[in-house]
Amino acid sequence: MVLENENYLSALQRQPVKRTPIWIMRQAGRYLPEYRKVRAEAGSFLTLCKTPELACKVTLQPLQRFDLDAAILFSDILTVPDAMGLGLYFVEGEGPKFKHPIQSKKDVDKLGLVDPEISLDYVMDAVRLTRRELQGSVPLIGFAGSPWTLTTYMIEGGSSKNFSRIKQMMYSDPQLLHQLLDKVSQNVLAYLNAQIKAGAQSIMIFDTWGGILTPDAYQDFSLNYMHKIIEGLIKVNEDRKVPVTLFTKNAGLWLEKIAQTGCDGIGLDWTIDMSEAIARVGDKVCLQGNMDPSLLYAPNQRITQEAEKILSAFVNKDGSQRSGHVFNLGHGIHPQIDPEKVEVLVNAVHKGVRS
Repeated sequence: MVLENENYLSALQRQPVKRTPIWIMRQAGRYLPEYRKVRAEAGSFLTLCKTPELACKVTLQPLQRFDLDAAILFSDILTVPDAMGLGLYFVEGEGPKFKHPIQSKKDVDKLGLVDPEISLDYVMDAVRLTRRELQGSVPLIGFAGSPWTLTTYMIEGGSSKNFSRIKQMMYSDPQLLHQLLDKVSQNVLAYLNAQIKAGAQSIMIFDTWGGILTPDAYQDFSLNYMHKIIEGLIKVNEDRKVPVTLFTKNAGLWLEKIAQTGCDGIGLDWTIDMSEAIARVGDKVCLQGNMDPSLLYAPNQRITQEAEKILSAFVNKDGSQRSGHVFNLGHGIHPQIDPEKVEVLVNAVHKGVRS
C-alpha cells in the first residue's frame, strides 16, 4: 500500500520527513460550518457517529479544506462503554450521560467482553469506507479512550468536576476498580485491533482524565493499563508498522514513564515547554503537540509566531532538523474558532521556521 503523504507515519517513527506533519485534535468538528450542516441533517450526535457514511463524510471535511497530513476517524471515545451496555446518550449543554452507570460490584460482574465487529460494526464500517475514500492520500488514525478515562465516565455517569465516585472506589475498594479497569482494557484492546484490521494505520489513546491522579495512582490505575494495551496491539498491518501515540492531559510530570510503555509517540498539552520535553524523552519517542488551542483566537501573526516557537525546539544548533515531531494543538480545537485561523496555522507549520 503506497501513501502519497508519509510524513505523519515517518515522524512517529522518528524518521526524516519532507515537512513537519500536522493534524488537529477534533479537526472534524463544530468549528466547521460544513460539519454543522451534516450534524443538523443527522439529527443527533450519536446518529452521526453510528452512520458510517456520515462519519466518513465529516472525517474527510477538514482534509478538503486544509493541507493536513493525517485523517482521524470521526467517532467518540464512549462508544466502547455504550457497547458494554451502559446506554450512552447526550444532553444538550451537559454532554454525555449513561443510563446504567456502574454503582456496585454486581454492575461490574455483569459486564462482559464485546465483539467489536458486531457491537461496534458501525465504527469498523466507517474505517473501511474512509480508507477507501482517502485513496492513499494521507494515513487514517484510529483511536480509543484510555481505560481510566472511560471508567471515570462509567462510574460518574457522565462528566464530572471532582470525580468523587471513582476516587471513592479507588481508595475504598481498589480491587473492584482494578476488576472494572481490566474488563474495559480488554474491550479497548479488541476495539483498537479491530480498527487496525479494518484499515486504521495509526492508533491514538486519549487519556483525558489521567492528569487528575496522584503519581502513584496514575501509574497503577491509568498508565499500567495503557501499557498492557500497547503490548497487545497488532504491531504490523498491510506490511507496515502501526504506530501508537498516548495522550494524557496534564501529564508533564510523567513523560519518562509514558515513554517506557513502548508507545511510538507522546501527545503533549500546552502546560510543558517543548524543549524540556525533548530534553527528557525526545530520543525515545516522537512528540506530538503542543500549541494552546486558545491561541487560534489570536491575530494571524501571533499564531505564526507560536507555531515557529514550537517548531524551533526541533532545530539543532547546527541548523539541522531534529526528527520526531507531529505538530498538533495541546487539546481539541474550540468550536468557536474561525476556520481561517486553522489555515494560517497549517501554512505556518508547513513553511517551518524562518531563517
